[in-house]
Amino acid sequence: MKLARILEGAGMTGVDAGDTNVTGFAIDHRKVAPGTVFGAFRGASVNGEDFIPAAVEAGAVAVVARPEARVERALHIADAEPRRAFANLAAQFFTPVPDTIVAVTGTNGKTSTVEMTRKLWRMAGERAASIGTLGVTTPDGSVSTGLTTPDIVTFLSNLTGLAREGVTHVAYEASSHGLSQYRNEGVKVRAAAFTNFSRDHLDYHETMENYFAAKMRLFSEVTDENATAVVWTGGDEWTAMAAEHARTCCARVLTVGEQGDFIRLLAHTPTQLGQELEVEFDGETRKLQLPLIGAYQAANALTAAALVIATGGDPLTTLSNIARLQPVRGRLERAAIAQSGAPVYIDYAHTPDALEAAIAALRPHVAEHPNARLITVFGAGGDRDAGKRAPMGAAAARHSDVIIVTDDNPRGEDAAAIRRAVMAGAEGAKGEHALFEIGDRREAIQAAIRDAGPQDIVLVAGKGHEQGQIIGRAADMKVLPFDDVAVARECAAAQGGNA
Repeated sequence: MKLARILEGAGMTGVDAGDTNVTGFAIDHRKVAPGTVFGAFRGASVNGEDFIPAAVEAGAVAVVARPEARVERALHIADAEPRRAFANLAAQFFTPVPDTIVAVTGTNGKTSTVEMTRKLWRMAGERAASIGTLGVTTPDGSVSTGLTTPDIVTFLSNLTGLAREGVTHVAYEASSHGLSQYRNEGVKVRAAAFTNFSRDHLDYHETMENYFAAKMRLFSEVTDENATAVVWTGGDEWTAMAAEHARTCCARVLTVGEQGDFIRLLAHTPTQLGQELEVEFDGETRKLQLPLIGAYQAANALTAAALVIATGGDPLTTLSNIARLQPVRGRLERAAIAQSGAPVYIDYAHTPDALEAAIAALRPHVAEHPNARLITVFGAGGDRDAGKRAPMGAAAARHSDVIIVTDDNPRGEDAAAIRRAVMAGAEGAKGEHALFEIGDRREAIQAAIRDAGPQDIVLVAGKGHEQGQIIGRAADMKVLPFDDVAVARECAAAQGGNA
């Protein structure tokens, strides 16, 4: 494809590209081949501008970089925000893409909402896929990408590949990192959803205001001019602010939840296998069966339904198909049954709000029995927002009967110091609970399953679908094989339970 055509499509005028032909895009100089457009960005630890000479030597015909960057023997496409410019250029090259694309942002619930959207589309007969924390899930399987929001080249090439495979509908997770680093630009997003907002990633964004502003880019800068915004009404100032922001830049705003004007949740009642939802839609009250436990799963399912309806799905069919939804990998996934009969659930919750929501989802099922206990096993990650560790401990202590603090992904930090911070939060919280510290995660899970009584429930939180435990950083980093689901099943089976 001619560079001049790419520049014209991206609305970049005044750049003389001559007859230059483009064969690809790359942000890693090691992936540059003759004819590549190279993106040179300044990062927190690495400056891509340092690799411009190597990229040109490898065959880069153009370099997208700041005006101050030094580019020789290749066209310099200068822009004060090179990441955004590069993304918009790359979007002209990677075509076609699926006709219907939706995105989901928020602190918690992105993965579940995206996966439920994909499943509801699939039930309606659409060729649908999803991109996010679980990788790229297609009608034929899934491939891990390792990131919630992959880099812009991977993201766009994935979309093109899906379109060529006949996929027409895609739902993707829009993380705050991805939004702030322009990893989602250039494709038309027909509908975008906001799930909720609470503390996370302040090691990167520094303030809640910056974090929220990154999320809001989805509505103001990524969606197309006729897009629909779907906002879960959580009854807090952040969701109210999200809805208000969406109204300033989206053609239509649909609110969902207890104060929702599109789908209003009137009640949700726990059942043996999930919950019954009573909702008001289009002026009528309807009862829906959701085979998943937890109030937040109801929020995810209804938000997904609103996205499907907003993009042309039949409303009544979509709402009735909620009864056919299955658990998302690592999201309150029942992994095993202890020898005593106690179920073991695995959840990805790794923020105070998410942990509290997961515990709250299981609490009604424990409350059915006077002597039942909720046993919670969790930790906190290293080299991440340290300020959420004590609040996570406090959240667990307020609502669990037994707490076992263990290691999550220590990364480059002292694992014992991380556990102490979590323990301090648990010790300072009100509530009657037993508190233990077992650093080895396998031993912690084993102890919880071994000690669980017949009416108890075990929750193992923090890692969900992850397949490894990260220890160390940079050159010394190791990823040890570790899957909470597999470990829980192994521990239960070793003690005479059911995997």
